[in-house]
Amino acid sequence: MSMLTNTLGRYFAGRFVVSALGVFASIFLLLVLVDYIEMVRKTSGLASASAIMVAETSLFRVPQLLEKLTPFCMLIGAMTCYLALSRRLELVVARAAGISAWQFISPALGSALLIGVIATTAYNPMSANLRELSKRMEAELFGSAPGGGIQDASGFWLNQVTNDGQVIINAARSEQQGVRLTGLTLFRFDTDWHFKERIEAREATLEDGHWLFKTVRRFSLDAPPIDQAQLEIPTTLTEAQVRNSFSTPETVSFWQLPSYIRSSESSGFATAGYRLQYHKLLAQPFLLAAMVMLAASVSLRFFRMGGVQKMVLSGVGAGFLLYVLSKVTEDLSKAELMHPIAAAWLPVLVGGLTGFLALLYQEDG
Repeated sequence: MSMLTNTLGRYFAGRFVVSALGVFASIFLLLVLVDYIEMVRKTSGLASASAIMVAETSLFRVPQLLEKLTPFCMLIGAMTCYLALSRRLELVVARAAGISAWQFISPALGSALLIGVIATTAYNPMSANLRELSKRMEAELFGSAPGGGIQDASGFWLNQVTNDGQVIINAARSEQQGVRLTGLTLFRFDTDWHFKERIEAREATLEDGHWLFKTVRRFSLDAPPIDQAQLEIPTTLTEAQVRNSFSTPETVSFWQLPSYIRSSESSGFATAGYRLQYHKLLAQPFLLAAMVMLAASVSLRFFRMGGVQKMVLSGVGAGFLLYVLSKVTEDLSKAELMHPIAAAWLPVLVGGLTGFLALLYQEDG
C-alpha cells in the first residue's frame, strides 16, 4: 500500500503540474498576443520599428504581468486537474483503494509549494530583469521624440535644488530604477526662483555629481532654440536616492528587496511598499498551496452527480474574493494603516483556512 500511495502520489503530482503549466502557458500566449497587438498599434507610425523588435518588447513585458496571475493559474490548473480525474473515475478508484482526499491532494500541495519557491527565487528576478530590458527597448523605439511614446503612468517627476537654482525634471520613462531616463523635459529657475529656460532631451544618465543629458534642445524667453549634443547639470543626488525615488516595488527583484529596504530606511524614504512586496513574495508558496485547497474543496465531487458548472463558478468566485481581499490589504499597507506582514499573510490564512474547513466538512463532516 505504501508503494501504491507513492506511485499514485507521483501520478497526481504530475497531472497537477501539467495542468497548472498548461494554464500558465495559455494565459502567457494570450497576454503576449494582446500586448503585441497594442504595441503594433502604437508603433504603426514609426518607420524604425521592426516587427521582431516589437514582438520582443511585448514578450519581455508579459512575464511581470503574468506573475500577478500566478495564483489564479494554480487555482484553475488544480480545478482542471481534479475535474479531469473525477471525469475519468480515477478519484473513485483511489477512494475505493482506501486513499482519502487528504492523501491525494497532498502531492498537489507539495508541488504548489515547490512552484511557489521557484516563482519567488527564480521567476521574480527574471521577470524584473526582462521588464528593465523591455523599458530599454521601448526607449529605442520611442526615443526619437522627447516625451513621446509609451509612458509609465503620468511620467516621472524630480525636483532638485542646487547652488545654480532649481531644476524640475519630467521623464516619460525610467530605466534601471531611475538611473537612466528618457523622453525628458526640464524647467530651470535661477536662485531668485525666476524662470530661466526649458530644456528637452532624448535621454539622461545619472553620473557622479551630475546628470548627463543627450540630444538636447534649449528654449529661452529671449533667444532662439539651441541644439546641443549633450549637457551636464550638477546634482547632489546619489544613485541610491534616485533608485528609491523612481523604482516601484514590483520592479525590484526578490534578492534586492532587503537592500532596498535598508537603503530606504537610511535615506528617510517610506518602506511600506518594499516591505509588503518582500513579504508577499515570501508568502507566495503558501498562497499557491491555499489556492490548491480552495480548488480541491469545489472539485472533488463525483463528476456524474452533476453540478459541475456550479462548482467551477464557486471556485472562480472564491478566487476573486481572495483577490479583492489581497488588494484591500495591500492598499491599507501602502497607506501604513496595516502592517506589511499582516497584509501579505492575511489572504494566505483566509484562503487556506477556507479550503481546509470546506474539505474537512466534505470529507469528515
